[in-house]
Amino acid sequence: MTKTDLARRVYNHAFKLDPIVRSLLDTDFYKLLMLQMIWKLYPDVDATFTLINRTKTVFLAEEIDEQELREQLDHARSLKFTKKEMIWLAGNTFYGRKQIFSPEFLAWLADFRLPDYELKRNDKQYELTFPGRWAETTLWEIPALAIINELRSRAAMKGLGRFTLDVLYARAKAKMWSKVERLRAHPDLRISDFGTRRRHSFLWQRWCVEALKEGIGPAFSGTSNVLLAMDTDLEALGTNAHELPMVAAALARTKVELAASPYKVLQDWNQLYGGNLLIVLPDAFGTAAFLRDAPDWVADWTGFRPDSAPPIEGGEKIIAWWEKMGRDPREKLLIFSDGLDVDTIIDTYRHFNGRVRMSFGWGTNLTNDFAGCAPTEIGGLNPISIVCKVSEANGRPAVKLSDNPRKATGDPKEVERYLGIFGREDFVETAVRV
Repeated sequence: MTKTDLARRVYNHAFKLDPIVRSLLDTDFYKLLMLQMIWKLYPDVDATFTLINRTKTVFLAEEIDEQELREQLDHARSLKFTKKEMIWLAGNTFYGRKQIFSPEFLAWLADFRLPDYELKRNDKQYELTFPGRWAETTLWEIPALAIINELRSRAAMKGLGRFTLDVLYARAKAKMWSKVERLRAHPDLRISDFGTRRRHSFLWQRWCVEALKEGIGPAFSGTSNVLLAMDTDLEALGTNAHELPMVAAALARTKVELAASPYKVLQDWNQLYGGNLLIVLPDAFGTAAFLRDAPDWVADWTGFRPDSAPPIEGGEKIIAWWEKMGRDPREKLLIFSDGLDVDTIIDTYRHFNGRVRMSFGWGTNLTNDFAGCAPTEIGGLNPISIVCKVSEANGRPAVKLSDNPRKATGDPKEVERYLGIFGREDFVETAVRV
């Protein structure tokens, strides 16, 4: 268990001791799994990722110093995978499978560095984009978000005294541990850490992960953060994300190809991973549309990760679809991961217990919940809804619809074109907090 004095480290931190991104493994596991597929099947596709701040009341260019932002981005670009990391990736067992990464892919990865970025200030916000080959730009998503979020936290705490910081972290630890105690009352409930992208800091995420490991024991399934999985001997967890159908859809030349794009990437995924990691993310263009047009073979996959619909409502629709397709939901898996807090996790678990297997990917409210912890209110410690999404592929605009219209991304005209193909069925507009 780490013995880091968080308050002292924050009070005294220096850039060389605590860069925000300290390893290219400090990313979500699904980025590496998707990267292998992109490298193998889409090597010549370009994809631009763009930072999107959905919390319009927060002005990033006023909170974060541009020079500090550039220094952290440049530091991330200087990193390479270490020999220790490459040996671990090659030799470790993931999801019960050895050598999930091919030797050819690992040989390419060994020389990988993050490509250049484009940063400019637009009034009170930053415009941050990552253009280039998809196989290179995709790994910018998580470090970019981690850098923005931790720079906000550092700016908010700058100038706080040693004892003020001590109180802040003591309260945050007590708040976190009270959540652990509530979860401990449900030993069959499976929790994993999905909190890298919007964490308060790397050191705080590590503390939360180690607290869960001790606090709920076997009920803690692992972490999506590859570096923390390696360092703390936990399972690295994750499968795929929205960028796969978003790019496939952007590349589509006809309405038929566009409508088929969510299923094409699943076939590509299955081709590469051969029956492993068969989790469906259905909401890129709306879950109702996905289920309506899904081929029968999709029902044979292990499970679904409903990501933007309310968890109970979204889970019920997927269970009803499995039953309609003649599958037994008790043999399937639902992974809930969207904006979860302890109340939502426990309520959802109680609702579905005995009807379906479940797992909960706990994100922002695990690794960035400092509300009420500072002796005085500090706005910069409140998490914001910030994402880094594909904005174009091979020069063509990319779109994400989501089950929540407030999470839609893309050019408004393209969003309307996609809605004309996929429809708006079961869309529920709710506030986006994280």
